[in-house]
Amino acid sequence: MVTAETWRLLNLGGLDPLRAQSLYEAVALAVDRGHAPNTIILCYPAKPYVCLGFHQELEKEIDVKFCRKQKLPIIRRPVGGGAVYLDSGQQFYQIVVSEDSPLVPFAADKFFEKFLQATVHVYRALGVPAVYKPINDVVANGRKISGNGAGKIGDANVLVGNIIFDLNYDAMAQVLKVPDEKFRDKLAKSMQEWVSSLKRELGYTPTRDRINHLLIEGYQNIGIKLVPGVLSGKEKEIFVKEVKPKHLSKKWLYMPEFRHPELDKRRVVKVAENVRIVEASYKAKKMIRVTMEIAFDKIRDILISGDFFMIPEQALPKLEEALVGSSIDRGEILNTVKQFYDKIKVQTSGIKPVDFVEAIMKAVEVKRC
Repeated sequence: MVTAETWRLLNLGGLDPLRAQSLYEAVALAVDRGHAPNTIILCYPAKPYVCLGFHQELEKEIDVKFCRKQKLPIIRRPVGGGAVYLDSGQQFYQIVVSEDSPLVPFAADKFFEKFLQATVHVYRALGVPAVYKPINDVVANGRKISGNGAGKIGDANVLVGNIIFDLNYDAMAQVLKVPDEKFRDKLAKSMQEWVSSLKRELGYTPTRDRINHLLIEGYQNIGIKLVPGVLSGKEKEIFVKEVKPKHLSKKWLYMPEFRHPELDKRRVVKVAENVRIVEASYKAKKMIRVTMEIAFDKIRDILISGDFFMIPEQALPKLEEALVGSSIDRGEILNTVKQFYDKIKVQTSGIKPVDFVEAIMKAVEVKRC
């Protein structure tokens, strides 16, 4: 028998892109500060926008010129994962819960596994043979049918994801940065092959009310009794005074680039004898991209980005700082990364310390070419 916890339900309906993507951050800050209860938000974007993962570099992942031409807002979320086009063809669920809740597993991968049971329940109740696929996906008939991200905001654990009614594959491919237009066509076809929706699986789209009812039912199955509520004045104040200004700032949108402005200006070039800027991408279970300045076989500056998850997300600059001054020796770099994991107690679901090492050494090999 599952002992139920009582949480608040915020069923907010259609929201403008900024609120759809960032209102849960205000709720998380309120939960962290003791001003709000554990909460599940149900909402959807009333207008299309593009969402960027916490650790990603904007202009390497997104076709910014296209988005501006189409007047598509670009919003960086406070959790990891990859860039994606979002519109009213999705139903969002946003889980905000104190780390003190007995329902929250300590390990990030177990957090995904437990709370995505509700997502799986929705699809199965509709006749779609969905299953949880580590780290953060729900798949049906071999295709991804729900995308999810998780992180921590203070002491509040956050999981955000979607039930996909329908997908605009062409729009999804258009907003992403690609080497050339021929590749964009391949990207759209690849998405059609590997990403699905309720409309594709069922031949129709259920009502949003039906989806929300099944989500609530799914959360009840894992021990959450949801009671309808409203946003408090404190949460609205946090959104207006803290969250909204941050998300509208260029510093937040270009966060990795602001950390390393010199690396952002120069890409894979010889600066002087024995000094180079190098860059490489390494695909583990998630993508890791490394841009470094190497001077006399030591790391002088390093920017790490990608679509991975790191909890706490804000720990990544500390890894970069720890690596500065290291020689480009695999053993020394691995030892530095392991010390970072031990000291900060970070979690990187699906990514191991050695994966960061492989990404760095791949960039080192660019230097030697």
